[in-house]
Order: sequence, then C-alpha cells, then structure tokens
Amino acid sequence: QVQLVESGGGSVQAGGSLRLSCAASGRPFSYYVMGWFRQAPGKEREFVAAIRWSGGMTLYADSVKGRFTISRDNAKNSVYLQMSSLKPEDTAVYYCAADRVYASFIRRRPNEYDYWGQGTQVTVSS
Repeated sequence: QVQLVESGGGSVQAGGSLRLSCAASGRPFSYYVMGWFRQAPGKEREFVAAIRWSGGMTLYADSVKGRFTISRDNAKNSVYLQMSSLKPEDTAVYYCAADRVYASFIRRRPNEYDYWGQGTQVTVSS
C-alpha cells in the first residue's frame, strides 16, 4: 500500500507563489510516476504536472507551463510543486497521485493513477 500526504496549500494573492509537498510512503517508487492534479468547484479533476521517479522525465499541462515546476527528492520520498505567477483560475484542491504502471510516456488521466492523497486547498485572490 502507498500513502501520499500533501501539504503547503493556502491563500495567496494573484502573482504570488506557493510550494506544495507530497510525502510518499509504502512500496518502493523507483518506477512510479508521481503527478499533481487539481479540482475546482463544479469542475472535473484535471492534470497539472507529473514526474517519473526514476530519470526525472516531466510533463506539464499547457495552462501551467512556464509557471509551475515539479520536482522530486528521492532521499525524502517526496515530490514538490513550485507554483509561481499564480492566477485566480489556479484556485482548486490540489491532489498528489501515483501511477504504478510503467509506461514509456507519462499518463495524464486521473483514472490511470492508483494512489491519491487527501488534497490541499489553494486559493488565489485577485
């Protein structure tokens, strides 16, 4: 079993920054992909960014490219999402997730991820 715990959410004004953390525990993660998703009220959960644990391949949604950076610390079993130039439309609950199925590419659909954290709220005011 894999446990994911997010932290770092909060409220910030537009243009500000936040850093989300995801601490992972349980099975070895060497071949996993770790992703960040978000869900705004009344909207479907959407892909934000992901990183392959081994090798560091990354993928970003177009809406956050150039503003968000995903990274991982293998020694700490943690994944991070540095969010800069935040916009009100970034307001959502952000979830950390793990995809345990190896693929040659990074998958983006929520139903392809096997483990989820509880979520952390990010609110960006204008």
